[in-house]
Amino acid sequence: MRHARNRILVTAGVLAFGSLLFAKDPSKTKDEQDRLQNSGRVMQEILNVPDDIPQDLVDKARCVVVMPSVLKAAFVVGGSYGRGTMVCRTGKDFTGPWGAPAMYALEGASVGLQIGGEATDFVFLIMNDRGASSLLHSKVKLGADLSAAAGPKGRSAAADTDAYMRAEILSYSRARGVFAGASLEGSTLRPDGEANRRLYGSEARAANIISEPNGSAPAAAHDLIAALQNSSPQLKR
Repeated sequence: MRHARNRILVTAGVLAFGSLLFAKDPSKTKDEQDRLQNSGRVMQEILNVPDDIPQDLVDKARCVVVMPSVLKAAFVVGGSYGRGTMVCRTGKDFTGPWGAPAMYALEGASVGLQIGGEATDFVFLIMNDRGASSLLHSKVKLGADLSAAAGPKGRSAAADTDAYMRAEILSYSRARGVFAGASLEGSTLRPDGEANRRLYGSEARAANIISEPNGSAPAAAHDLIAALQNSSPQLKR
C-alpha cells in the first residue's frame, strides 16, 4: 500500500509539473490575442456592409482567413510577413458551425506591391474542401498550389461565373476604407506554428485546432467567430 501511495504521489507530481511547464502565459500571447481581436473587428466591419462580399460566397466558404493591418514595411528584405488567423466550419466536410481559429502567416512580394504604403486588411475565402485541407497541413502558394482569384464584391456581383466557381481561394483587400478584390497570385499562406503553440500549447497544430468547436477558442476570438456565425450559420453548396 505504501509503495502504491508513493507511485500515486509521484505521478501527481509529474502531472502538476507538466501542467506548469506547458501552461500558457497570457503575457506571452498578447500579440496573438491582439491579432484575434483585430481580425474580429475587421470581419465585423466587412460583413456589416452588404456591398463588400456577396452573401452567397460567404455561405459557400469553408474557411475564412483574415490578415488585419498588414503594412508594406513588414515586407522588406529579411523574410517578414503579415500575420492573421483562419477560421473554418467544423464537422464532416466543413459543414458544421464555425470553430476555433488557428494562426496563419501571409508572405510574398506581391503583397507588398498591393498595399503600397498603407495599412491594408486582407480577407481570403476558402471555397472548397481541397483548398481548406491543403491549408491545414502545409504552405500553399496562391495560383500554383491552389487556384486563386480576386473576389467579386457587391450584392449584384456575378458570383456564380466560371472564374469564381473554379477558384479555390477568393481574395479581398481593404485600405483607407476602400474594399476591393485583390490579386495575390504568387503569395503564400501557411500555418504560423510558433504563434499556434504560444496560444494553444506546445502540441498545437493548425489541423487539430481547426477541428475544435468554438468553445475551445480563446476569449479574444469571440467577436470573430460570432460575426461569421451570425452572417452564415450554415454551409450552402
